[in-house]
Amino acid sequence: MLSKTQRSHTKAVLDLHAYFGTLSDTARLEILDLLARSQDLTVTDLARRLDISQPLCSWHIRRLVKLGVVRIQRVGREARCSLNRERLQEYQRAFKNWLALR
Repeated sequence: MLSKTQRSHTKAVLDLHAYFGTLSDTARLEILDLLARSQDLTVTDLARRLDISQPLCSWHIRRLVKLGVVRIQRVGREARCSLNRERLQEYQRAFKNWLALR
């Protein structure tokens, strides 16, 4: 049986695995880059700028939303995406803290 400390480390490792796994795709990194440079963009705008289909762009965005690093706001028929900078900083702190334990 894992101790309480080992379990919390396991959760930290699993969270970081999900984070780095999600960011391991070039298209998702490019989406984050585009959102970091603007207030918000529609899925259509992102797909056009990345030269990928809108359904594929939506699929990548869903992964980023599930991770919590992208927010979506519906405005009529449009889905406007924005970067959740606070959540990104949380992942960066978690990785830094995890490294400090080594």
